[in-house]
Amino acid sequence: MVQILVVEDDVHIAELVTINLEDDQTSLKSCYNGSEGFIEASTNAYDLIILDVMLPGKKGLDICRELRASNINTPILMLTSKSDEIDKILGLETGADDYITKPFSIRELQARVKAIIRRQVLDTKTATSEEDLPILMRKNLVINQEMRKVELLGERLNLTPKEFELLCLLANNVGKTYSRAQLLHRIWGYEFEGYEHTVNSHINRLRAKIEQDPGNPEYILTTWGVGYRFSES
Repeated sequence: MVQILVVEDDVHIAELVTINLEDDQTSLKSCYNGSEGFIEASTNAYDLIILDVMLPGKKGLDICRELRASNINTPILMLTSKSDEIDKILGLETGADDYITKPFSIRELQARVKAIIRRQVLDTKTATSEEDLPILMRKNLVINQEMRKVELLGERLNLTPKEFELLCLLANNVGKTYSRAQLLHRIWGYEFEGYEHTVNSHINRLRAKIEQDPGNPEYILTTWGVGYRFSES
């Protein structure tokens, strides 16, 4: 059973989301203020959090930031107003996996949710073909792409879906430099064009988890003026 948490103060929107996503395979719970939503997201396990930006009690961006700081890596889909471009950028930079603007179509919402849940299913899927998705060993890092697990010196790391996808892309292409625009296109999709600095935030968080000294990285290196690459040494 897929468990989704909806944190939205507009009861009509929350009900609309529930009606169109809930079925015999999917269960939804709604919270109508930020403080309640943060407590719920912090104490119970969910497969996805649909999170409004503007909330009473605690703002959506603060919830996202604090969850990520607590190593709660549940995928987050942000709901933003069409005019609030800065909220979209900040949401992605604080660790959200995707966003959708209000007013949104039900079909678009269902497609976004389906894509995120599909990635989540891979987290618990048993490896079936190492030829297709090999286990990568990079120095002290072990990256199991089938099971979406990363270990550093034998200790499992908690990565968000986007952090994991960034790491896999770079680790599969050792020495190849990707520009920020290329990483956005490969990891987030065309709709994120123009948010290149969002990549910097995700790289910084990823480095904080995999590097012994994030200020002097040995895995993910910066190609100055261009982008990022995985170390060849």
